[in-house]
Amino acid sequence: MKNRSLLVRGLVILGLVVLAAFSAHPLDERIKLGLDLQGGMHLVLQVQTADAVDSETDKDMTRLLDVAEERDLANLEARKTGPQSFEVTGVDRATQDVLVDIVKDFRNSVGAESWDSRRSANTVRFDMTGASVKDIERLSVRQALETIRNRVDAFGVSEPVIQPLGDSDRLVVQLPGVDDQDRVRDLIKRTAFLEFRLTDFPRSGGGGAPTREAVLANYGGTLPSNVEILEGSERDERGRAREYFAVEATSVVTGRDLKNARPSLGQFNEPVVNFTFNAEGADRFGEATGNNVGRGLAIILDNKVVTAPVINSRISDSGIIEGNFTQQEVEDLSTVLRTGALPAGITYLEERTVGPSLGRDSIEQGLRAGLVGFGLVILIMFVVYRFTGINAIVALVLDVVLVFGALAYFGATLTLPGIAGIILTVGMAVDANVLVFERIREELRVGRTVRSAVDAGFSKALSSVLDANITTLIASLFLFQFGTGPIRGFAVTLSIGILASVFTAVIVSRWIFDLIFSRRGRVERLSI
Repeated sequence: MKNRSLLVRGLVILGLVVLAAFSAHPLDERIKLGLDLQGGMHLVLQVQTADAVDSETDKDMTRLLDVAEERDLANLEARKTGPQSFEVTGVDRATQDVLVDIVKDFRNSVGAESWDSRRSANTVRFDMTGASVKDIERLSVRQALETIRNRVDAFGVSEPVIQPLGDSDRLVVQLPGVDDQDRVRDLIKRTAFLEFRLTDFPRSGGGGAPTREAVLANYGGTLPSNVEILEGSERDERGRAREYFAVEATSVVTGRDLKNARPSLGQFNEPVVNFTFNAEGADRFGEATGNNVGRGLAIILDNKVVTAPVINSRISDSGIIEGNFTQQEVEDLSTVLRTGALPAGITYLEERTVGPSLGRDSIEQGLRAGLVGFGLVILIMFVVYRFTGINAIVALVLDVVLVFGALAYFGATLTLPGIAGIILTVGMAVDANVLVFERIREELRVGRTVRSAVDAGFSKALSSVLDANITTLIASLFLFQFGTGPIRGFAVTLSIGILASVFTAVIVSRWIFDLIFSRRGRVERLSI
């Protein structure tokens, strides 16, 4: 029965070690290195939260007019008086009671505490409350963080660090291993607000006018209130727009109505972006295109007209975005459209590139420190505990193999603090072996036999080993949960290392003793 137990435990240990070694081989390919070890980009971004507040004011102003139109008050006019305020005019005595209801409905729809309103003569002024401004700013930072995270994930950067910088409007972005920095920088910063609007000049779509004045000339110098002039996205050698378009001020649909976007090829094998709308967007897009066959439809990205094709028939739930795109540009555009538009603009406050030479230095220093520490531990264990120390040395080697195997298997990233965690783990593994060996020595001193002393040593030391490691494991779990960046890297390697060290100190070390005893029969002396 004992031999069978020994065989089963041996197979379990062997299986885990082989699995770990297979998982971690080759080490330089299977272990992901963090920014501090392999280099990459370190960015500090600032979210222009004022843009989000200004955009919210626009939306609420439009929403109020929609409510008024539903109540047959089409004579009301609204205009912004600031980024956080607007006023509605055209309120006469006859419509005053209706307007009170409208304001009540409006405030309920956007939140009763969102706006303060004051009436003066035939004008009602709306001012966004301070609490609402703070909520919008906080949400815009959170939304920007999620959008950037989705874009970085879609780009394929492994183990990025994207987190807010304290309780501010700033974000820290660390991208290990990024070599195409200009592309990533553009991908992160692009607002990517997509709109579809009907063109008013040229009404049938196609190319625009060469200058803004040429567009205005078609309106006799005065632009209608529901029309605005936008630049085309193409630039000349001086960076000036090549074309100008007059488009309706109201969007047919926006990027928020997109269900999906992916790179594709157009009629002449040119790179294009293929998109589909969600159900609501498809209904509105189908109705607008069905009612305006023959007119131009401007596709606008970040307030610039990408293209303005003519509507040949009703388009329901899908379409393409054409332009003079490269394959890389359509891939990046598809990515930012899929991940959604940023709620506000982004400003780069700090940008640092961590060079690979710094990474190599860090790796070499970390490995050198680890190897020196490991060698000293082996020497001391052998000197202090003689041949029994070899038992601990084998356990330590397997401990390191298990740690790297687990890091590779779970795809964890190794950072410089992570190396410190591994070194600390080796120390704790030694500590567990020392506890067991000292207990065995005590039992031998009181005259117990070798087998009995080993049994008692493991039994009495077990609670101390578990207490020390479990408390450290709990602390490392808290570090992982509430820590950031390097701290989490330290917590990951420490947590894995603690589990591995308990396994090797309690299971592997005891199995080695049992294996020796099973082959030597009666053991009179133990070299310890």
